[in-house]
Amino acid sequence: MRIARIMSSAGPTHAVFHNGLWEHIVDPFAETFSRTGEATMEAEAVYLSPVTPSLVVGIAHNRTLNSHPLPIQAWLKSVHTVAGNQDEVTAARDRGTVNVEGELAVVIGKASTALTAENAMNHVLGFTCVNDVTNVDQGAIDERNFQGKAGVNYTPLGPWIETDLPDPDLVGIDVLINGVVKAKSGTFNLPSSVIDCLIYATSWLTLMPGDVVMTGAPGTAVAVEPGHRVDITLGGIGTLTNSVI
Repeated sequence: MRIARIMSSAGPTHAVFHNGLWEHIVDPFAETFSRTGEATMEAEAVYLSPVTPSLVVGIAHNRTLNSHPLPIQAWLKSVHTVAGNQDEVTAARDRGTVNVEGELAVVIGKASTALTAENAMNHVLGFTCVNDVTNVDQGAIDERNFQGKAGVNYTPLGPWIETDLPDPDLVGIDVLINGVVKAKSGTFNLPSSVIDCLIYATSWLTLMPGDVVMTGAPGTAVAVEPGHRVDITLGGIGTLTNSVI
């Protein structure tokens, strides 16, 4: 099932997709959806970020990607960087190379503390595309990932949440710039599974409904310039599109 957050005449609303329509619902985190009776045609839908998280967690897979002695680690990205499909990413100027990074994002469905391999997926609402935009050169002087990841609209999410993903550890990820494929990989190239990420993050903090865990970029970082259109396509989910200005 697809769950989106779209603009309606009454303001932002969540909706589920059915027979070419986005049927408006009250609460995407309820065990049973309550429909309002309103609907939006697919062709008329304006997609917002599918959730408004209180936390965005990034995952760094230290041991595999470099010589750092530590294993998997997490970091927090400001929720003020969250944007939606078709929103413009403002590239921070004179601060080094700006990369887009195509990743699978996990959307939490209910309060999650100390998850285990047995129950972790029961706490997941679904999955969406995320673009973890980064001023990559800042990493050399800011190990906390504050400076390089704090730009305007540096975390586009969307266009919707897919609840029925057969295997989140086997999702293909393509990054296209102006229609040309520049990176082609997938979650199958990440050293830590989705469940590994959830177990680690919730061993330290509680994640709440709507929170987002970005599972890492498996070789999907691509440098961009103002004027570029970025399409990030995840198999089984869809395509997230944003322009860089």
